[in-house]
Amino acid sequence: MSLVASNKVETNRHELTVSVDGETFKKAINAVYKKQVKNINIPGFRKGKAPKAIIEKMYGKEVFYEDAMQNIYPNALQEAIDEAGIRVINDKIDLDVTEVSENGFTFKAVVTTYPEVTIEDYKGIEIEAKSAEVTEEKINEEIDKARQRASRLETVTDRPAQKGDIAVIDFEGFKDGVAFDGGKDEDYHLTLGSGSFIPGFEEQIEGHSTDEEFTINVTFPEDYQAEDLKGAAVEFKIKINEIQTRILPELDDDFVKDTSEEASTVDEYKEEIRKNLAEELEKERDADIENKLADALSEKVQGEIPQAMYDNKAEDMIRDFDMRLRSQGMDLDTYMQYVGLNRDSLKEQYADRAEKSVKVRLALEKIVEAENIEATDEDAEDEFKTLAEMYNMELDRVKKLVPIADLKKDKAVEKAMKLVKDTAVIK
Repeated sequence: MSLVASNKVETNRHELTVSVDGETFKKAINAVYKKQVKNINIPGFRKGKAPKAIIEKMYGKEVFYEDAMQNIYPNALQEAIDEAGIRVINDKIDLDVTEVSENGFTFKAVVTTYPEVTIEDYKGIEIEAKSAEVTEEKINEEIDKARQRASRLETVTDRPAQKGDIAVIDFEGFKDGVAFDGGKDEDYHLTLGSGSFIPGFEEQIEGHSTDEEFTINVTFPEDYQAEDLKGAAVEFKIKINEIQTRILPELDDDFVKDTSEEASTVDEYKEEIRKNLAEELEKERDADIENKLADALSEKVQGEIPQAMYDNKAEDMIRDFDMRLRSQGMDLDTYMQYVGLNRDSLKEQYADRAEKSVKVRLALEKIVEAENIEATDEDAEDEFKTLAEMYNMELDRVKKLVPIADLKKDKAVEKAMKLVKDTAVIK
């Protein structure tokens, strides 16, 4: 097999002319014959025993050509790509056989290549990062969360429901007088003011008492996931079975001892929260910085990027999402049915994130090239060890599963991002 010609035919599209020698072609034909002969009936021969020459004489010498070529294409094309020194992405491949005989064949393949991009001014990017300051307000918010977790529920009998209460309700929704799917439940525990239901629903329950039955009217948002309910005016029949309120524990030393493993006084508890918040907010600030720098890089990279790269990335994200769903006992098809989506609409939701991800990766790869950034063998070894610990696998097995070239490329990209971050002007 050999590369005859390599030509750029348009932006990000490359045509390769590939020749497959006769010996390789004959071996592939023989392999196809051995696989198919068991299903071929030729008069005068037992099924599966007809010689290749007899079959070719009866059906033509080309009888095995198509399948043989199909078997050869992948390796032949990959060898040609490697010889041409081009980087190809997963996209449609246009194949055209220009010549074929028992002495071999020649084909042309048009493939999609990685884009040629440029990036400037990636050093000194100015961004305004979120604050990591630990305020008394934030400390009190964490204390309130802890008190909520330690709260107990008490049934209310002497007043109507109010914001903050938990209303245990039966409800059923109707559109134009007809009950709609997903609009009914019994003994549903709804925290009033939580915003978990569509706008106007929770507010209209406030002021009603236990055992009351009443009707409320609401309008679904225009961007609601169920197509038939977008912007629809509906009514819900409601019955309040019970009203509950949360009784919060007092913030005192006894509460602290029950809540914290280390602190024993309120002051010590607040200091513990301050320390934990400082670490958490610093991580959030760091993530915010990287996200804003990624936004800047995606805007700075220039070049004609194939749509296939965005589509492939979106598909990768959907597959990752499917894996997460399966780990939680659900699959993608069930999820899409539940939220009223199909694969195309789900892919559309990932489009912006996919585009940003592709652009940032291309930008960082270009910075790696411009700055001559390399990942060392030591970098690779450290990453292999990290992956082994993360997935609880033997180090040697990780090394077999993860190509070191790909791992080094990822580590070099990480170093490029560190360069961008270290040189950024962060306010």
